[in-house]
Amino acid sequence: MPERAVSSRGQSSVPRWLSKYGLGAWYLIGIVLVISGIVFVTAKIELVFIAVFLALVATSVLWPIVSWLALFMPRPLATALSLFGAFGVFGGLMFYVGYSVSGEWNDLATKFSDGVDTIIDFLERGPLPWHLTRQEITDGVKDLVDKGTTYVQENAGDLASQVLSNAGTVAIIFTILALSLFIAVFFLTTGDKMWLWFLNLLPARNRENTHRAAAAGWLTFSGYARGTMIVAVSDGIFAFILLWILDIPLAAPLAVLVIIGAFIPLVGAPAAMVIAMVVALAAGGVGKAAIVGIGIALIGQFEGHVLQPLVMGKQVSLHPVVVAVGVTAGTFAVGLFGAIIAIPIISVVWAVYRTLSNPDPPMSRLPHVDEDELIAE
Repeated sequence: MPERAVSSRGQSSVPRWLSKYGLGAWYLIGIVLVISGIVFVTAKIELVFIAVFLALVATSVLWPIVSWLALFMPRPLATALSLFGAFGVFGGLMFYVGYSVSGEWNDLATKFSDGVDTIIDFLERGPLPWHLTRQEITDGVKDLVDKGTTYVQENAGDLASQVLSNAGTVAIIFTILALSLFIAVFFLTTGDKMWLWFLNLLPARNRENTHRAAAAGWLTFSGYARGTMIVAVSDGIFAFILLWILDIPLAAPLAVLVIIGAFIPLVGAPAAMVIAMVVALAAGGVGKAAIVGIGIALIGQFEGHVLQPLVMGKQVSLHPVVVAVGVTAGTFAVGLFGAIIAIPIISVVWAVYRTLSNPDPPMSRLPHVDEDELIAE
């Protein structure tokens, strides 16, 4: 007979296995409810969450610089210098991109026109089993333009309301950036005191474990943020060198696009590569487009096998399946921002779990299972 739990009166109650797994099921339900509540509340204050997340990213990147400067000056002054330096670097980068676009736009337009003529000639006289004449292509483009014009005329009111809505979105973006900057200033200047104040609100028996778990999560998050920044900038530099050697127009803006794409796991870098290949195709033909594609693919391999393990180490290493599922789930849940924040959040949760858990020793190999015995049972 199965072993049963014994009540205080000595009478048998439910089986022990049912009590054990039933209690575990209630624990699991409680965890799911807590996570669902967090997701629900976060969705209600999504903009505030984005601002706090951006503030944490800025804090993780600038914290080492502020701590070093604080050795020679007051910490508030070190924070101000670090923020002004970051704004200067970002502003200088944007100015250089704008200057490059304005200086190379006419040349790119000419080369793009030549590239379009080359593509049309290929469609007319190329080895394809079917051909399109220049008149057919012109008629097709004209038809698309006419349809677009008709759509704009018929939906002018809706389009105007969307423009006004986008203007409100711009105001919201500036509000989020201002809030994140405000929070980052306090994190950088008095972050350790703020955390100490929070720990003192907890019972004394829980403070050490809470601090250990939070330290592990922060180490993972800051390592991911700084590592991603270093890897993204390195990818951009390599891409700029490649495009500059091939004399591809708009090398600087395309390199910045590669930097931005590096922050979006799995899909960001390929999207930037496709755009760079299109510009190379328009400016230099199929040969240069192929070289750009191969070169950026090699940069991606160098990033994945050398830069990321070297910069981030094992503290944020996740299985590719986890990365793919996390990015997909984040994209469906929140959109593009969800794809960006999914991996750091998963990494932090995993780091906290590893710190608080006490797992049994791992197995070196899978145990042997006799299939005949399983069938007989």
